[in-house]
Amino acid sequence: MLHGNNVVTIDPALSDGVRAHGACQGVGEVLARVGDKWSVQIVMALGGGPRRFNELKRAVGGVSQRMLTLTLRGLERDGLVTRTIFPTIPPRVDYELTPLGHSLWQPVEALGRWALSNIAEISRARRAFDERELASRD
Repeated sequence: MLHGNNVVTIDPALSDGVRAHGACQGVGEVLARVGDKWSVQIVMALGGGPRRFNELKRAVGGVSQRMLTLTLRGLERDGLVTRTIFPTIPPRVDYELTPLGHSLWQPVEALGRWALSNIAEISRARRAFDERELASRD
């Protein structure tokens, strides 16, 4: 089945169009969550173990308190992060990857290594592209 420019293999049990479309939509929703800029950084930050909210905020540079809260809620809803509240004064809240979250950490970490290994080549490609675009406008 074609989805955009990508070939998507659908389980034969989902061969009717309605269920196949639903499967593609579901995959898209999952990829939107796990591919989100903040989600990726939070998953990486939690890969080393539990962290408190402010520790996460410091580890994920540039994220606002509101965006961190929303992203953590989404990750918790999707079963990737757990939130544990400790009855102290003030209350202490720890965030930690679930087993499912840890299974996501591995490919995210590999993708980060790939990005670091290829950032120079990507930068060269961007500069070449931008130069061609500028030249074509003249």
